[in-house]
Amino acid sequence: MANPPRMPVDLSGVSESLLWNLYQRAAEAARPDAILKDPKAVELVSALDYPFAEKFGKGKLGQWQALRVLRFDQEVGSFLADHPSGQVVALGEGLETQFWRVDNGRLRWLGVDMQNIVDLRAQVLPDEEPRQRTLACSALSEEWMEQVDASEGLLLTAQGLLMYFKPEEVHTFMTTCARRFPGATLVFDGVPPWFSERTLAGKMTTSGGYESPPMPWAIDAAEKNRLRALPHVAELSDLLPPPGRGLMRGHVYPMLNRLTAVREMGLTGLPLQRVRFGDGAASD
Repeated sequence: MANPPRMPVDLSGVSESLLWNLYQRAAEAARPDAILKDPKAVELVSALDYPFAEKFGKGKLGQWQALRVLRFDQEVGSFLADHPSGQVVALGEGLETQFWRVDNGRLRWLGVDMQNIVDLRAQVLPDEEPRQRTLACSALSEEWMEQVDASEGLLLTAQGLLMYFKPEEVHTFMTTCARRFPGATLVFDGVPPWFSERTLAGKMTTSGGYESPPMPWAIDAAEKNRLRALPHVAELSDLLPPPGRGLMRGHVYPMLNRLTAVREMGLTGLPLQRVRFGDGAASD
């Protein structure tokens, strides 16, 4: 039987970056010794008509990406251990397949992304459970917030998202979430200042010509202090990526990541953060 035709994908700018994330994740998941099990990602790369290897190389950053993804999966798993029927909101979901990796059969999932990405997901990653929904709107909009039911617990995730916003937009976003969802938790990642500066200068380009979109927002010690000072932010803490495979990612990087200064440089992985919103925030 002939294979079905591959589906053409035409994305640019920030939207195209989701294909980089997908490809690296799938490259790791396809290995026999993979640290991340993600068969849907592997299937998806095969189903899409896009020059992944030509644009992004041979997937050498697969484990680097998978370790970041695994930490987000661990945070969702910890949340569900305490709130098995809780709601997870995946902001800027892209072509993430996290729902299928973490689903406990009870969680309620809301994915949020722009209309063109939601349309693409509907074709290649349609919602398969009544507990799973996808909404088309900006993460900066309060529209998605109206769809949230935090009665059984709420976890917000922003994987590979906030760095594409301006600093003032990130601060407003976090302040609004803290006000609207007292007691909830947000898990997110960022980029260090040197990384942000290179993207703004157009100097983050692969050998295949893919240029990383500008990332105006960066996180360092000073920015973390600014986030802690936002209204209704109760706690902000660093998250460490799990140990990986091999000498460097299995042993050396985990030791180096114990040092705050090393983590903030972003050389062993992008900075990962967890913020908890205060229970006393107004929800009007």
